[in-house]
Amino acid sequence: MKKLFFALAAGAFALNAAAADVSKGEALVKKYNCASCHGADFNKPIDPSYPKLAGQHPDYLAHALRAYKRGAGANGRTNPIMAAQVQPLSNQDMADIGAYLSSLPSNLVVSK
Repeated sequence: MKKLFFALAAGAFALNAAAADVSKGEALVKKYNCASCHGADFNKPIDPSYPKLAGQHPDYLAHALRAYKRGAGANGRTNPIMAAQVQPLSNQDMADIGAYLSSLPSNLVVSK
């Protein structure tokens, strides 16, 4: 029984661990016009309450996108614009977007 559990867990991990594709993420970011709110270089959003995306951790970005897709009722995030933007995205799309945005130069401050 333990062997079956570990085999299933390893298989599930392998399915979820598909490599993120930076070039696909770049195409998706352009397709969904993310720069219109988050800024052309993803470091200068149009509103100070919007997050800077460039250089963020890819897993964090993918998690945030999944949270917007889940919505408020399922331990997610609420923002009507983001909720609408992420609905057509697959988990792989979100991982690809996270990989692309994390690869960009960032002006985030880690410590002073």
